[in-house]
Amino acid sequence: MAAKHISPLHPSRIFSAPRPRCLLTPIIPTYFRSFSSTPSTLDWLSPKAGESSKSRKGKPRVPIGGSTRGTTLVWGDYGLRLLDHDRRISASQLKIADETIKKRLRGTKYRLYHRVAANIGVYTSGNDQRMGKGKGSFDYWACRPHVSKILFELKGDVHEQVVRDAFRMAGNKLPGLWEFVRKGDPAVMGITKLSHGVTEESLRRARMPELTVPSVAAGAEALPTTTGP
Repeated sequence: MAAKHISPLHPSRIFSAPRPRCLLTPIIPTYFRSFSSTPSTLDWLSPKAGESSKSRKGKPRVPIGGSTRGTTLVWGDYGLRLLDHDRRISASQLKIADETIKKRLRGTKYRLYHRVAANIGVYTSGNDQRMGKGKGSFDYWACRPHVSKILFELKGDVHEQVVRDAFRMAGNKLPGLWEFVRKGDPAVMGITKLSHGVTEESLRRARMPELTVPSVAAGAEALPTTTGP
């Protein structure tokens, strides 16, 4: 008996044929970041969200009565501290100082900490512009460190003289006067270091000039006599 011919378009032939499998490979975007307990590094030379309103020129905010905040080392063994008042440092100047330190310490094991961030916008108008008509357009980011503020800290297996030379070169790239500090150096309130018996309480104590009250006997002796002997 001859075999029965089944057409390729027969329903049994269509549904019984194996279907090809579609292998889908997951597409991972380029911006995908794997899980990590370490937070992502933010840009210290420009804020992420920008500014909601234009910043004033202003001056560094120093608490009335003095403060030692930001004048001592926290993480590193060496640091660079400001000695001047009312300095506005731009983001480009901070970047040049940072690159100068890294270039001088190339090949050594260290870790550099930044204690400031350029989060204040500077707005300018052209030189030939008339007065008025707004504050101007955005020019660059800057920071306003107060007096005795530490900008950079460094920790690592590096000789002190090498670090001192690197911070000296970085200070030459920045406006103002700077000093090299080590771990354990005393804090500074304003421009006065808290050492050799000087404390915060003594600096915050009100100082009134001592008035000398002359006595009656001393005043009588100083007056000339009006009667004869």
